[in-house]
Amino acid sequence: MIPLPSPELIERYNRPTPRYTSYPPASEWTPAFDHAALDERLLAADQATGALSLYVHLPFCPEMCRFCGCNVIATRDRSRADEYLDVLEQEIRLWAEKLPRRREVQQLHLGGGTPTFLTPAQLERLVGMIDATFERLPGAELSVEVDPAITTPKHLETLGRLGFNRLSVGIQDLDGSVQAAIGRIQSAEQTELVIGAGRANGFTNVNVDLMYGLPFQTPLSVERTIGRVLDMLPDRLALFGYAHVPWAKPHQRLLPQAALPGSVARVELFALAARLLEEKGFQQIGLDHFARKMDPLARAQREGTLTRNFQGYSTQVPPDTIALGVSAISDIGGAFAQGKHRLGEWAESVRRGELPLERGWVRTNDDERRAAAIREVMCLLRFDVGPLTTQYGQAAQELFAEVQPGLEALEKDGLVTMRPGGFDVAPLGRIFLRNIAAVFDGYLGQTGRQQVFSKAV
Repeated sequence: MIPLPSPELIERYNRPTPRYTSYPPASEWTPAFDHAALDERLLAADQATGALSLYVHLPFCPEMCRFCGCNVIATRDRSRADEYLDVLEQEIRLWAEKLPRRREVQQLHLGGGTPTFLTPAQLERLVGMIDATFERLPGAELSVEVDPAITTPKHLETLGRLGFNRLSVGIQDLDGSVQAAIGRIQSAEQTELVIGAGRANGFTNVNVDLMYGLPFQTPLSVERTIGRVLDMLPDRLALFGYAHVPWAKPHQRLLPQAALPGSVARVELFALAARLLEEKGFQQIGLDHFARKMDPLARAQREGTLTRNFQGYSTQVPPDTIALGVSAISDIGGAFAQGKHRLGEWAESVRRGELPLERGWVRTNDDERRAAAIREVMCLLRFDVGPLTTQYGQAAQELFAEVQPGLEALEKDGLVTMRPGGFDVAPLGRIFLRNIAAVFDGYLGQTGRQQVFSKAV
């Protein structure tokens, strides 16, 4: 069970910190990573072995949720998705031309935006485009994010028939006052029907997304939402902390600012939700995910094989990810490559016959060893220098020695428990997991870098 920290401890650690979905964080990436650099990485990737992961960003939503931090286009015009798919088909061909030898796919994830903004026929077209170019391996993981307010039984029948087996259901909160404040209205009954239809159409794993730190949330409202959601029998549950970054997402200013929980209240809400989930047999998976104890994610964490990429926690992440669509982030050949953020610029690049590159980063050996350490903390809630030494040699020992002062400070505050060759994240430390991972970050202390991140708790 997660103990409640003192207000003083919360304020001390509640500073801007990356979420570490990547390392280095995207704030470090640069336009100096150009098409020549990307081509070099793609050439290396094409000579490598192993299946690919594919991510498709579908940015459209019928309206903008006020909490949203994603790259979203609010529209009710479904024909815009047809135009988007026209360009996406060209982008698929551009990537395939760069990877003539590697076409096998182990994972496919549709994210957004709202993928079920697309009609069933448009979704069928999208998957057909992908299948015409890439080869799905037997047992491939196909996942899709859905909004119950606009997802129909026909959507789920189509997706199930196309082979999708993992469903991620956006809920955030079921309290009416919270929903009105954030601009996302959906009933528990709608949500339950979508989950039931998913199961009936072959989805073997259902994840639900909740959020804490939203306006008007209280311990009672969170407890009611958790209870109602658990009645829906999800396999996994994500409990994201609302990231308030109005300088980057101006629509967040539409939220009633005075109703946002303060840092102490946020921590109390997370600790309450975590306790309720643990009492019902869920195991905390890294930063903000929970899974039933016999779920593959929970087993992978216990066995030390859990890993993580831009799409979340996974039992196996292919070594290279191709990301398609506006602003999508690829992890390919030891580099990050992000597509154009603006829809028009993305489409124009693709129509010119260029991959729509905006910025990227080639990871150094130092980046790789720090990323491995951060990943171990964020996935396994511990760190052992031994496996890192096997992979990186003396450089791993040097990194562990470098971070000793930071770890000693964390141990003094009760966030980690040191042991020979490593440490374990203490129960209290689970609230401050981003701060613990930040000990290994070689970029965070640079002047001005912190301003782009949300606060850690």
